Amino acid sequence: MSLVVWAIIFGLVILTAYYTTRMAREREELDRHDPGLAILEFGRAYPTEAIRSLHETEDGNAIFVRLHDNKAGVMRNGGSHYACHLIEPGRAQVTPMSNGRGLTIDFLDAPTQSGSFVFSTAAEAAEVSLWLLGNYLTREQMQLDGVRGQGGSV
Repeated sequence: MSLVVWAIIFGLVILTAYYTTRMAREREELDRHDPGLAILEFGRAYPTEAIRSLHETEDGNAIFVRLHDNKAGVMRNGGSHYACHLIEPGRAQVTPMSNGRGLTIDFLDAPTQSGSFVFSTAAEAAEVSLWLLGNYLTREQMQLDGVRGQGGSV
C-alpha cells in the first residue's frame, strides 16, 4: 500500500513540474513579443524622440519605429532587453526579398543590427521600406553635408 501512495505522489510531482515548465515557456514566448517593453527601451535609449508608429517582424526579433519627425529606428530583441538604433539619413541600404514580405537591410553605422527582416504582410514591409526611404539623402544633401562636415556653413 505504501508503495502505491509514493508512486502517486511521485507522479503528481512529475505532472506539476511538467505543467509549470510548460506555463513558464509560454509566458517567456509572450514576453518575447511585447512591443510595450520595446517602446520603454527605446524611450530610455532616445528620451527626446517620440514614436509615431511601429511594425514588428514576424518572428518578433525586431521592431521598426517611425518617429515624430519622420526619422526611423530599429530595436532588436536581445532576450531580456532591446538593442535600439536610430537610423541616420543615408546610412541604410535596403534590398527587398523575393517573397515580398521581407527586407534585407545593411546599417552602415551599426553592422551588428544588419540582417534580413520578414514581416507578417507585404504591406508592413512596404511601409517600413518607405520609412527608410524617408531617411534617404539626395546627392545634393550629401554634397551639402560634405561641405558642413569640412567646417563650412551654409
